[in-house]
Amino acid sequence: MIVISAASGALGRLVIDRLRTRTEVVAAVRDLGRAPEGVPARRGDYDDPASLREAFDGAARLLLISSPELDTPRRIEQHLNAVTAAKEAGVGAVVFTSFLGAGAGATGMTEAYHATEQAILRSGLPYTFLRHPFYSDAFVPRVVEGEITSSTGGRGLNTAFRSDLAEAAANVLTGEGHLGRAYDFTGPLWSYPEVAEALGVPYREVADAGPGPMSWINAQIRAGKLEQRTDDLERVLGRPAETVASRVLEVVADK
Repeated sequence: MIVISAASGALGRLVIDRLRTRTEVVAAVRDLGRAPEGVPARRGDYDDPASLREAFDGAARLLLISSPELDTPRRIEQHLNAVTAAKEAGVGAVVFTSFLGAGAGATGMTEAYHATEQAILRSGLPYTFLRHPFYSDAFVPRVVEGEITSSTGGRGLNTAFRSDLAEAAANVLTGEGHLGRAYDFTGPLWSYPEVAEALGVPYREVADAGPGPMSWINAQIRAGKLEQRTDDLERVLGRPAETVASRVLEVVADK
C-alpha cells in the first residue's frame, strides 16, 4: 500500500490519478471532506502527530508532499511530525517532495526542505528525495495585447509542470532502484523570448511590478539562478518532459 500525504492538493491529486490503476493507494488529508474521490482516505493532519501515525499505518511507501505552510519554522515542525510518525508507523520507505538546492544547505527557500531531508536521513528510513523546481504552471506566458512581456532579462527557466512531476513521483513509488537516491528534477530550459518567437509575437522586457514574491523570483531568473539543468526528470519519466512552448501552443490551438 502507498499512502499519499497532503493528497487534497493539486500535486497529490495528480499523483493519485496516476497510481489508482497501478497499485493500492490511500489518500491522507487534513479534511476528509476534501479527499480525492475513488480511493480510500484517512485523516492525516501535519499538526496532529497521532492522526499521521494512523494515516501512515501499513504503508509500504509514503509520498511525503511538502506542506503548503509559508511560515518556515511551522513548516519544519509539520514535516518533522510527519517523519516521526512515519518512523513510528513502520513505513517501509519515504519519498519526499523537496526543492532544488536543499541538499546543499539551508538558505532562503531551501531551509525547510533541507531540515526535512536531514530528519529523514537521521530517522534511518529508506528514502528518495525528489527535488522539484518551480512549477511551470505558474509561469506559462500569456499573450496580452499582441505581445509577451516579462521581467526575466531573457534568461532561462528550469521549471517543470506538475503533471510531469506527479508522473515521476508515481514511477518512483512503484518502481525499483530509487531508494537512497536524490533526484534534481528540472524541466527543459526555456525563456519568455523563445516562447514569443514560437508563437510569432513580439517580446518586450518590462520593469518588475514592485516588491513581492514574483519580483524576488524574477531577480533570481535574471541572475541565472534557474538555469541549472539535469536529465533526472527525463530519466525517471522515461520520456522528454513537456515544454512550456508546447503547452502554450496547445492552449492557443484549443481557442
